[in-house]
Amino acid sequence: MALNKVYKLNTGASMPAIGLGTWKAAPGEVETAVKTAIAAGYRHIDTAFGYGNEAEVGKAIREALAENGLERKDIFVTTKIWPTFFRPEKVSEGFKISLDRLDIEYIDLILLHWPVGLNPEQGVAIPRLPDGTRDIDTTVTPSITWAALEKVLEENKDKLKAIGVSNHPIPILEELLKTAKVVPAVNQVELHPYNPQQKLLDYCNSKNIHVTGYSPLGSTDSILLSDETVGKIATAHNKSPAQIILSWGLSRSSILPKSVNAERVKANADLIELSAEETQQINELHKIHGKRFVRPDWGVKVFDEEFE
Repeated sequence: MALNKVYKLNTGASMPAIGLGTWKAAPGEVETAVKTAIAAGYRHIDTAFGYGNEAEVGKAIREALAENGLERKDIFVTTKIWPTFFRPEKVSEGFKISLDRLDIEYIDLILLHWPVGLNPEQGVAIPRLPDGTRDIDTTVTPSITWAALEKVLEENKDKLKAIGVSNHPIPILEELLKTAKVVPAVNQVELHPYNPQQKLLDYCNSKNIHVTGYSPLGSTDSILLSDETVGKIATAHNKSPAQIILSWGLSRSSILPKSVNAERVKANADLIELSAEETQQINELHKIHGKRFVRPDWGVKVFDEEFE
């Protein structure tokens, strides 16, 4: 059963290979989705300060544990520190806000959400300059912020189990690893057949950094779901296109499918093992349909293809 699959992190901890993503889940809906997922057997929940739903996710987890006879140790919870908390003196504040909002005793994994800091002085999530561009915090680098997060880990061992990154490309990881005392446990990035990021996956594997794929179906109403090759494989197995795409994703990394629909939450974990030929057919799709769905207007290099 796919929900029983785990990946071993470089910390020694086991992370469930399928997690529930909660990005863009509306208030009121996310609580139901989390409780449905845990009742269906999900044991990994992913959230972030930037999603604005940590408090609701935490409440749902607490209630679901009680309703399903589970303990805190049975659930793996990932959250992320937003870029306005990337100055060394603010990283601890970012962690404590997430810890307080979740209110679930401790956090299993916290990630730096992006490899770019944002100026915290405007007091908004995405500060912008008068010309409309993002107000990048030039006082910090990923390495500086990472060192501060390492300190947070060292000082909060009972409240924080592991640290990692998100959306970090190879060049920035290489720079970060030059001074890192703790190797990131995870790099969470956009992964799906149209954006497989094989070079990044191989690089992270070589450094013992586990990769988790977010947006594993591409995006809401994704064109991936109507892909002809995926459709043929789905028909052959009597599965939905989404289940085929997620089955492919699960063979490469952990994945975070997101849905607030109870039936889809369950279906997203009802996966199969694809044949080598089917896997290769899906591997080839990006050569024709290559597409990255999540591309904020950072104004600086963030993705691997921007460094090429």
